[in-house]
Amino acid sequence: MELTAGRMSGQRIGAAFGGAVLPLGILIVVAMMVLPLPVFLLDTFFVINILLSLLILMVALHTYRPLDFSSFPSLLLIATVLRLALNVASTRIVLSSGHNGGDAAGKVIQAFGDFVIAGNFAVGIFVFAILVIINLVVITKGAGRVSEVTARFTLDAMPGKQMAIDADLNAGLLTPEEATKRRSDVSDEADFYGAMDGASKFVKGDAVAGILILAINIVGGMIIGISQHDLSPLTAAETYVLLSVGDGLVAQIPSLLLSIATAIIVTRVSSTHDMASHIGRQINLSRAWVPVSGVLLLLGLIPGMPNVLFLTAAAGAGAAGWLARNQNNGEATADEAAQTSQGEDSSEPEAIGADDVTDYSPLSIQIGYGLIPLVENEDGGSLVNRITAVRREVSRSLGFVVPGVRIRDDLNLGANTYRIKVGQTIIGEDTIYPDRKLALPGGMSNRKLSGIEAKDPSFGLDAVWILPHQQIEAEADDHVVVEPDSVIATHLSQLLNKYAADLIGPDDVQDLLDNLSKHSPTLVEAVIPKLVPLHALTSILRELLAERVPVADLRRILEGIAKTAARNLSPADTAELLRPDLAPLLLQQIAPINTELSLITLAPELEQLVARTVQQSGSGMLILENALAEKILGELRNIAEAQSAFGVQPVVVVASQIRREFSRFVRTHLPDAVVMAVTEIPENRKIKVVASIGDASEPANS
Repeated sequence: MELTAGRMSGQRIGAAFGGAVLPLGILIVVAMMVLPLPVFLLDTFFVINILLSLLILMVALHTYRPLDFSSFPSLLLIATVLRLALNVASTRIVLSSGHNGGDAAGKVIQAFGDFVIAGNFAVGIFVFAILVIINLVVITKGAGRVSEVTARFTLDAMPGKQMAIDADLNAGLLTPEEATKRRSDVSDEADFYGAMDGASKFVKGDAVAGILILAINIVGGMIIGISQHDLSPLTAAETYVLLSVGDGLVAQIPSLLLSIATAIIVTRVSSTHDMASHIGRQINLSRAWVPVSGVLLLLGLIPGMPNVLFLTAAAGAGAAGWLARNQNNGEATADEAAQTSQGEDSSEPEAIGADDVTDYSPLSIQIGYGLIPLVENEDGGSLVNRITAVRREVSRSLGFVVPGVRIRDDLNLGANTYRIKVGQTIIGEDTIYPDRKLALPGGMSNRKLSGIEAKDPSFGLDAVWILPHQQIEAEADDHVVVEPDSVIATHLSQLLNKYAADLIGPDDVQDLLDNLSKHSPTLVEAVIPKLVPLHALTSILRELLAERVPVADLRRILEGIAKTAARNLSPADTAELLRPDLAPLLLQQIAPINTELSLITLAPELEQLVARTVQQSGSGMLILENALAEKILGELRNIAEAQSAFGVQPVVVVASQIRREFSRFVRTHLPDAVVMAVTEIPENRKIKVVASIGDASEPANS
């Protein structure tokens, strides 16, 4: 409650600031350029200017990523206009009242003139010149260059990032809401760096304006003092130069602070730490501090050097190195303790337990030691997060909770090899390179990238593992660039859909029944186990999942089982009878409800030939001559590839009496194919026949 109240209070303050204070403040700034200000108000605005510059700098230091301070370009403009308005107001007072003494332009300008430059106008001019050189030549120029390059690369990389988001969305790694948010972040990032490229020019223009205003104040003040107030040239110089330099320093110091804030923002790398923590974690290396301490110690022993200072600095560097070493050793000891606790029986080579030869994890991924960085960091690693997203998406699609994935390192695997297992069965294996990215060519690609040639493990497409700095080149040539962890996650997503039937067991089915019992207790009690035992229901669901039919509508499945229970059908026959009621769940995943469903049919002669073959074999299997089988599969493969180029997945439609046998025959060679009966196509779906397969001239084996 307290946190919520605080957040609401902050939102109200921000709304009030944006709704009333900010427009009023801008009007006041504009008025300052036209109306004369009392000296007291001028001092007040000078202090506010310094406060605002310090605030912006502190916020820049404590942001985790540049987009956290996305209002920075606008704030930079407002602060620059405020400072220029103060320059105009102070110039009016200096030129009109400067002959009255050092306090004529206010206490702030007088303090900077007397204290900062010790009342010596020559010193003041040189100090001001040095500050301008630091601001204009070093910080502002560097920040402007970084802004320009970052904006260009961000805009160039934008299409590739959008394509990567689309690829993750299609692979099920992202939900539509997450994809929309990531697209918005990419767009906001491009807008931010584009705005920063222009905003950095404000700082440069402000520094140039400071030089010109100083020159105008000095020259104009001396002319007015000599001609209008009868001051001697020396007196006029001392008076107006001190006031002008004091005024310039009052404006230049906030300008320098804003320049530093600009440089920090444009050079900031997104991380989970603020800037101080980020730098501290990376320089906390004992092997860096110890040599520094040694060099300082040698310098401190040279006669004539300020020995105490150098020896003190050497001691400080040595202490920092010692602390860093202890901290690193503590972390290493903790890691070793964790590893020891996992394998504490290793000291007894002859002691082999059941855990060494059995693994009851329903789903696991084994990785080589080179892939360990993908799963090792504070939040579990990027691979863990992507696998969690895949499990969530596949679970929603199939209708049951996909088991957790156990990730283990295996020294018997190659350094960059991973292996996916269901139980003890290996269902997928490939090699990735964690320090590279996988580039998949698009339809407009015409350049061969240098790198490690490979096949995409999910779809078998030709691909190249490229270095990170080649990403812009690859995306410019219509390649889709994929992160290594995304490659594993996409491969896992494909395999989960393919082997869904092997992932569901009686315990998972019981969980589904328990959940359904909260809403339909009578139905569950009447069917399970009175009409169908739990193991039979599990077999029925496996038959459905084997052909990608979701089991999310368990209520309809139980109602269908209740209607057919008296016929004592096998699980396969029961699943076949349930398919017409469940087919819409499968079709809505293939094509949206309002789009046409692309169908592939069999020529009547071929369909009759297949029906006769099924009837004659009597084994529930379709046995065809090699030539005819290859012809059917070849045509199906060509049609599917042609349709996939348009983002369409066609459905093979056959007669009901041959659907199961023809589906088994096709899926043995084309696992992603979907074969449905004519009676399973809903009447309300729009359909389009894209091809017809078949030639009855080839005889079949009977």
